[in-house]
Parts: sequence; C-alpha cells; structure tokens
Amino acid sequence: MTDATETRTPDSRPTGGLSAQYQPGEVEQRRYERWVSEGYFTADPKSDKPPFTIVIPPPNVTGSLHVGHALDHTIQDTLVRLKRMQGFEVLWLPGMDHAGIATQNVVERQLAAQQLSRHDLGREKFVERVWEWKAESGGKILGQMRRLGDSVDWSRERFTMDEGLSRAVQTIFKRLYDDELIYRANRIINWCPRCLTALSDIEVEHTEDEGELVSIRYGEGENSIVVATTRAETMLGDTAVAVHPDDERYKHLIGTEVELPLTGRRIPIVADEHVDPSFGTGAVKVTPAHDPNDFEIGQRHNLPSPAIMNERAVITVPGPFEGLDRYEARPAIVAALREQGRIVAEKRPYLHSVGHCSRCKTTVEPRLSLQWFVNTKPLAQAAGDAVRDGRVKIEPVELSKRYFAWVDNMHDWCISRQLWWGHRIPVWYGPEGQIVCVGPDEQPPTGEGWHQDEDVLDTWFSSGLWPFSTLGWPEQTADLEKFYPTSVLVTGYDILFFWVARMMMFGLYAMDGKQPFDVVNLHGMVRDQFGKKMSKSFGNVVDPLDWIDRYGADATRFTLARGANPGSDVPISEEWCQGSRNFCNKLWNATRFAMMNGATVTGDLPAPSELSAIDRWILSRLQHVTAEVDGYFAAYEYAKVCDALYHFAWDDVCDWYLELSKPVLASDTAEAAQSRRVLGHVLDQLLRLLHPVIPFVTEELWIALTGGETVMTAAWPTVDQALIDDAAEEELAALQKVVTEVRRFRSDQGLKPSQRVTAALTGLGNVGIDAHEPLIRSLARLDAPGADFATTATLAVTGGVTVDLDTRGAIDVAAERARLEKDRAAAEKEATQCRAKLGNEAFIGKAPEQVVAKIKDRLAAAEADLVRIAAALQALPAS
Repeated sequence: MTDATETRTPDSRPTGGLSAQYQPGEVEQRRYERWVSEGYFTADPKSDKPPFTIVIPPPNVTGSLHVGHALDHTIQDTLVRLKRMQGFEVLWLPGMDHAGIATQNVVERQLAAQQLSRHDLGREKFVERVWEWKAESGGKILGQMRRLGDSVDWSRERFTMDEGLSRAVQTIFKRLYDDELIYRANRIINWCPRCLTALSDIEVEHTEDEGELVSIRYGEGENSIVVATTRAETMLGDTAVAVHPDDERYKHLIGTEVELPLTGRRIPIVADEHVDPSFGTGAVKVTPAHDPNDFEIGQRHNLPSPAIMNERAVITVPGPFEGLDRYEARPAIVAALREQGRIVAEKRPYLHSVGHCSRCKTTVEPRLSLQWFVNTKPLAQAAGDAVRDGRVKIEPVELSKRYFAWVDNMHDWCISRQLWWGHRIPVWYGPEGQIVCVGPDEQPPTGEGWHQDEDVLDTWFSSGLWPFSTLGWPEQTADLEKFYPTSVLVTGYDILFFWVARMMMFGLYAMDGKQPFDVVNLHGMVRDQFGKKMSKSFGNVVDPLDWIDRYGADATRFTLARGANPGSDVPISEEWCQGSRNFCNKLWNATRFAMMNGATVTGDLPAPSELSAIDRWILSRLQHVTAEVDGYFAAYEYAKVCDALYHFAWDDVCDWYLELSKPVLASDTAEAAQSRRVLGHVLDQLLRLLHPVIPFVTEELWIALTGGETVMTAAWPTVDQALIDDAAEEELAALQKVVTEVRRFRSDQGLKPSQRVTAALTGLGNVGIDAHEPLIRSLARLDAPGADFATTATLAVTGGVTVDLDTRGAIDVAAERARLEKDRAAAEKEATQCRAKLGNEAFIGKAPEQVVAKIKDRLAAAEADLVRIAAALQALPAS
C-alpha cells in the first residue's frame, strides 16, 4: 500500500507527491505560510544554544523591494538559515525606518493635490495624517520580503517611531546632552530650500554641474582686487576679501578696505592661510553666512555674518534684487556688474561640484543657522578604535580604509531637522531663556512661556540605535542579554558612512563599550551584466518581483548570490536568472528520478568497503564540496558557495553519478540497494547545503525525499573524513576523461548524440578502469569492433588510454571539414577583436573590471576553440 498523498508515475514508481514539473508559484506561498505558522523563524532568548543575530537594515516605510534590497536580504537570509541548521539560536529582526523627509514629502504631495499644505492642518493633525498613511500604505516592502523568502522573526517587528524605540531616542539624547556631546549653535549647515530643512553632509549628493565662473573687480585702480565666483548672488553678503598672508601681489592691500560693488559698503581685505594663492586670482570673497569655509574665516577675523536669503533661497537684501529667487538674482547681478564694468572675465560652461538634496535633488544652499549638533570627535574615535583593536571586523578587510577615512575625519553632525514627522527634540525653552533637556521618565516644565523645540531629529539618529533599541534598550531585557552584540551587519558599502558609523558610535557609547556587531559584511551595488549602473534612463533596471513572478524566488536569489563577491559590485542579467531557474528544475528532476528509482534515507550508510567505486566517488566528492562550502561561508564568499554547489549538483550528481548509476539502479541486486541508499544520502545532504540560498525548492524536495518535518531545522552537513576516497576519485576522473574526450570528438565531428560509432579501447587497465568498459561504451555510444573494423581516427587520452574509432560512413568528411574551417575563421576573428580591445590602454583604463574580465574570458574561449578545431581537423579522415 502507498500513502494517500503519494503520487505515482505511469509506471507506478513513487515520487513523493512531486509534480512532473516544478511550479514555484504553487510551492512558495504554501511553504512560507507554514514556516511562519510553525514558528520556525521565532527566536527564544531562554535557549541554551549560542546566539546568532542580524538586525535588518530597516527599509524606508515609503519603500518597495528593489534589486538592492533583494541582494541584501538574500545574503542575510542565507546566513541566518545556515546558522539555524548549524545549531544557533537565530534572531533575524525585521523593521522599518520612519524616513522623516521622504515620508513627509509623500504626505505633503497628497495634501498639495487637495490644494492644502501641512500648515493648513497644523502640526498635530498633520502627524495624525502621516500615521494614517503609514497604516494604509506603509510597509508594502514587508509583504514583498515574504515573497523573497525572508525568514525574519515577525513577532519582533519594529518601527523607528514605536513607543519603545522613541523611549530609546529620548534616553540617549538626554545622556549625550548631559555629557556635553550634544549642543546647539549657529553653524553653516546644508539647507534644502524645497524640503525646508537642514541636511547632514551624508544627505547631500554631489555632482559635476555646468555653471559659470565670473571674475569681478572690487574697488578702483591700484587698490582694486579681482575675485572669481560661481555664485555671484552671494556677493551681497560679502563682509571681506581674503588673501594668503605670504602672497606678494596683495601684501600692500592687507588691512585696507575696498568698496563692495552694488552695495556701497566697504569691506576689509584680510590675510588668511586658508586661501590658496595658486587658485584663480589668489583672492577670495568671504560670505560667512553662506559658505562653510567663509564662515571659518569670518570666525577667525570677527567678521559679521549677514544672511541674504530666506529659507526658500529668495533674496532678502533691500534693493533691486530683493524678492528674486537665487537663480533669478544671479544673472541680474552679473548684468548689473557688467553694466558698471566690473566683470573682468566670464567662463561658461564651467564644470564644478554642486550639492543636491538626496531626497528631492534640489540644489543645497549653505546657510548659517541655529541647529543641534553631536560632538562626534570622541564617539568617532571610539568607533575607529573598535575596528583597529579587532572587536569589529570589516569584510572584506580592504574596505576598512574607507571606514577609517570617514570616522577619522568626521565633522560634527547636524541632527536637527525642520520637519514635523519624526522624533521631536526633547528640549524645552523657558520665558527667561532657560533650556531644559527632558529624559523619558521626567516631566517637562510647565507654565506660561515654556515651549518645546519645534524641530525633529535626523532619521539616522534613531536608526543609529537600531541594533540595541530593537532589543528593548534602555530596559535590560532578555533579548538584549541574549542577542547583543549582534553577530553580522550585512549592508552595501554605499551606506558605510550613513549608517554603519552612526551605529558604531551610538552602540559603543550606550552599551558601555560593547560593539553593536562583530562583523560588518559589505557587498557592492547591483549592476547589469555589462557592469553598468542600473538606471531608468539606461532601461536596465531590474524589478526583483518581476523575476520572482516569472522564474521563482529561488532562481532570483541564486542569481543574486552567485554574483556576490565580497565588496564587489554584483552583475546580473535575466539570462542568468533563466539559468538559475533551469538549475532548480534540474534539482527537481533529479530528485524525482531518485525517488522513482527507490532512493532511501533511512538506516546507516553501507561501509565504504562494501560500495562500488562510483558510490565511493560521489560520497568523497560530497565531503570535499561540504568542506569548500564551509570555508566559503566563513569568508562570506557567497558567489563561490553557489558556484561550488552548482557544479557539484549539475556536473557530479546529475551529469555523472545518476548516469553512471542507472544500470545498477535498474537491477534488483544488493549493489542496487547500496546505491539507492548512497543516492538518497547524497541528495539529502545536497538539499541541506543548498537550502540557505534556495529555500523553497529544497524544502519541497527534502520533505518529499526524507519525510522529515522541515529542512530548516535539519542538521547542517559535516565532513566525514572516513568517506574521503582519493583512489575512487582518481579512478572516476580517469573514466570521465575518456568519456569526455570521446564526446568532444563526436561533437566536433558533428555526430548526433544517438549515433553509435565503432571503437577499440586499449590501455584502460593502465588507469584502473578496465572494469568500467561497458559503462564507458554506454555513455560514449561506442560499439565493439567487428571483423571489418578500420581505424580512421585515434584519440590519445591521458594515462596511456587510446581510443581508435572507425568513422567510415558516419561523417561527411568534406562537409565536416568545411564546417570546421568556418568555425576556425569565426574563432580567429573573435580572438583578434578581443586582443585589440585588451591592447587598447584607453579602453582598459575606463572599462569596469567585470567588462574587462569578460573580454579576457572571451579571448581564452576563442583560443581554446582554435586548439580544439585544429585537433578536430587533424583527426578527420583523408577523404
């Protein structure tokens, strides 16, 4: 009798409920829902198992799953699934970031469509409106994470505006304030005239933009001085001209005054070592309220700092330019200066670096403003020391230089934002100028004239607490005790400065020197197959959900992981995803074949001495690949993990072991029973090894094969030294060499796969494979020679093995010679083109590494083709 859930093929052999073809859409949702309902993702802080923790880089509540997220999550899920199988108590904690500016912009756009602004609603009603939007539309990405297979602990989902995380924010602000590491001051900050808020340095994207460089003469005659600027409108706020103290050209002017054109004001000429005498005219205009370097010069020389624009970058200086936008004022001021003969030179277009708001792309305006700052020097020092002394490892280690370049030169961090959505700064101001910072368990001051600061904190301030605030800090929770420090932070190298450094600073400060994570595992950006950055304008953007719909989550994950080398950008293409889908299908078909042929997983493996060389070989190969995969995982070499398992599964198991075993499996012998047990064991272990990367198909196949509950909690394979068999591997390598050489010859001669050829095999005993002659003939489609046998081609295989073939009547020699000559011409053309590109220094200097590597691979393939074709031509009969 058979189980009611068991299906049978037409010849009544069991397949364990597996359909004829793998259908990802039918499997994925069903398997994921069961994983969640059974609690496989839920971590237990009371467990005796060693902890392994990853906190997910919280995606913005406004976001959706893009291909960068898909890569990041695939790597993290691979690690946490691996560690569960290795016996760790795993916590992968999910959550979202409130994304202050981005979320406020979304809701403000909705209001604008109704001809409303946030000011029409007022602060309280506006924040309520944002929470409503978050409840209705936010978190779309969380559902998409399920599609990808993320095995996160949904019971611990966090949001940076949750009550507990808000308490953490207020607690650390108060501590930093009391320790004089947070202060309020007038400083030059980055200001977005569109978002109407301050921005930190890392929220500014710099691009090379076209502008104009205008040289303006200040003053008259011998006492005049020429300055150059790309922002002529800021001259209205100049309060000095600065020159280098050792510049002989201007020594006679230092300490004198010059008239500022268009204003009637006189401003001093000061000496300052910041000025580069070799740049431009060697004289710079000083606008302390609108340039960070000028602000520093102004501080050193006690210069006034008049602001000339309002928060929307509109000129406020009384006169003809008042009320003009900065871009309207610029040409108007240049025209007025030209009319007065003050323009000495104009250069356009002039390429220069311009900062833009990372959210709305508006050009940032440096602006003197009263803001809150973090004194980062001692915090950044601690963050650098934690990597230097080995408490935190950055993988790959070469990216540590980028980290040190940032933390060792960090400026104080502007943390206040002129927004309504976010964590409001917990500071109250009194009627007599009092300032009180309030902790989470303290009552704010009350009475007439007291009011809270209107600003909110930079989003990165709260996300910088993520590794410990999500575990319950400042309370000393069981989760915090068990799962902090976290084990690995997986993230792209592009936010090394944005997020990693902030978490390091806050984690070390808040947790008494305990690092927030032991390893920072950095990966690169996803690019197309040619190494080009993904962009809508290039038309090469990949939506991972489209690939999941078409090819399945496993194929999408395998494609991403197979391109993920430490710290390097990740090239992908749809063609590669199709190949990954084919790989999943190959596993499916192999498992069905094994089950139809009686593969078993119960009972001990037979002793090696009882097994055939073929069975000993595949078991030995399994040990080697298990060791390789363990080593690659330890080094975060995900691409090499995938490559090793792909070739073991496709080449060793499917193309060789199954084919070599078919004759035995078709019999009813003791040897067949042993091979069925070996086959079941190999597939059981292979599916376990593959599960972290491709969880859905492996779960479906493993349960069908073994009858187990879930592969998620199955033990991770370990290397059994007793099963490593060098002699069996040498024996099978020799067999494979003979079959491969014959197959290559057949392919080169254009023989159909089913077409049989007569051949004499000699020397098989030299390499110990004479017993395998029937298998070799079966796999290579070779018939034994008869009385009329005549050698027309000879293959000399390594180890003294010779294959003499009689190809008379099997090949049209003239046609085959013509085909090979055509192939040789094409290969020569390809090789010539590749050599030309690789010999072009200009091309090599500009092309991405992946593109150069691909051309080198093409050249190697073309050269190999030329050798192969020459051998095939030589092997052809004379006529």
